[in-house]
Amino acid sequence: MADKEPTPVEDAAARAKEAEEQAALPYKWTQVISELDITFTVPGNFKSRDLVIEIKKNSLQAGIKGQEPLIKGDLPHPIHVDDSTWTLSTNTDGTKTVEIHLDKVNKMEWWAHVVTNAPKIDVSKIQPDSSKLSDLDGETRGMVEKMMFDQQQKGARPAYLG
Repeated sequence: MADKEPTPVEDAAARAKEAEEQAALPYKWTQVISELDITFTVPGNFKSRDLVIEIKKNSLQAGIKGQEPLIKGDLPHPIHVDDSTWTLSTNTDGTKTVEIHLDKVNKMEWWAHVVTNAPKIDVSKIQPDSSKLSDLDGETRGMVEKMMFDQQQKGARPAYLG
């Protein structure tokens, strides 16, 4: 028996559940097809030495030294460690933001979650930002445009990524 399309009510319930799960995470994350960014806030008196950030090819750990990590686990797909970075910046309200940038090995794959022990999003509902298509080479851009067209034909909606 073939999978049937969810009803509008089922789809709305799934979107609400996904948004709730993502909002409950101690970090926010966004992605484009080739990279992923994670952010979380720490007190303004923190320095980089107060943090534990371990970026490995297949795993990630980030948090405050001496405390349970805010994010820790295996990545769903490998990253380029040498092209992945993290920064600590001061916000206008006096707090600081940690931003972790992960460079995906597979530049043509959406991630359902940052680490495999976190709740998943429905990647079939992602619609890439058209303004970023100009950043892609011709062949990749064509593939992404075809994927976007195919998703539009299925009536997909944008995914909330936190």
